[in-house]
Amino acid sequence: MDVHFYGTAAFEGIPSLFCRCTLCGEARKRGGKNIRSRTSVSIDNELKIDFPPDSFYHMIRDGIDLEEMKDLLFTHSHSDHLYTDDLNARLPGYAQAAERPIHVYAHDVVLRLCQQAMEAPQDKFRFHRIQPFHPVQTQTAMITPLLASHDPMETCLLYYIEKDGRQILHGHDSGWFPEPTWAFLKDKQLDLAILECTVGRSPHRANHMNIDAVLETKAWFDENRVLQPTGKVVVTHFSHNAHLLHEDLAAIFEPDIIVAYDGMTLQI
Repeated sequence: MDVHFYGTAAFEGIPSLFCRCTLCGEARKRGGKNIRSRTSVSIDNELKIDFPPDSFYHMIRDGIDLEEMKDLLFTHSHSDHLYTDDLNARLPGYAQAAERPIHVYAHDVVLRLCQQAMEAPQDKFRFHRIQPFHPVQTQTAMITPLLASHDPMETCLLYYIEKDGRQILHGHDSGWFPEPTWAFLKDKQLDLAILECTVGRSPHRANHMNIDAVLETKAWFDENRVLQPTGKVVVTHFSHNAHLLHEDLAAIFEPDIIVAYDGMTLQI
């Protein structure tokens, strides 16, 4: 199974638009793994999680054929995860796309925004409303939406994904997980857990994880034997306001936790 990290930044990207902070200046100079676009990940090029405003850039940079995508999952409606206007690019008159629809799975806020953005009735996307802890068989995987702790005005989702005998947790955006999510995970055997570390060394951990929350989550996985013996933990979704270069993050987390970078692929 191929897991491809298209983007690994929070909303602002790194370096951020208009920003002259020390981190953004150093990222511009160093380039490489310190250049981060808005977050998205795909599994086997057929299941994609979130559709950020950098999707066109991801396609060009990594040579992605987005027509291979069969299922599109959304975590929440924030603009770094949901850029609805670009979905119109698959409609007739813009693209010579396949006749089959891409199936979109999300909660009601995201679905409403997607449908509002469509310029006309269309058959290129098929929308499915999902609810926390109710498993759904998609075209490519069995998914179970889980509760996140992120935006109190929205039911933000994490995903437990079962595909080809592998178990994956897509665990962001979220601060310390809600108790029902911890309870759900307790008897699982994950091959991969994807966490976030948006706020770095900040003590804040209510709607994004900080360094301590990531390390405590990994410790909880180990204590409860939630990871397979070969299971991996990856951390992503970084903000420039945390003032941590890729090299700083690697010194903090690795080798126990892999620090994602744009374009990174994992075989699990």
